Amino acid sequence: MELLLSGDVETGKAVLRDFINATIGFEKLGELTDTPAKSLMRMFGPKGNPRADNLFGVIRRLQEETGVHLAVAAA
Repeated sequence: MELLLSGDVETGKAVLRDFINATIGFEKLGELTDTPAKSLMRMFGPKGNPRADNLFGVIRRLQEETGVHLAVAAA
């Protein structure tokens, strides 16, 4: 998330894609978000451009499924 927030969207998407693959996988994430797995793969691919509602929906589901919770703090 830090990469996405700092403007390094390409690297941020790549790290998020790796996290998805290493944890629940795109198939299960697709079931949880009611989004086809292939659409999610494209969304987080090099040319993908996820909308904010899709991105935050994915993050919410990942937090619920993995137990990893993100917090934002002012620097």
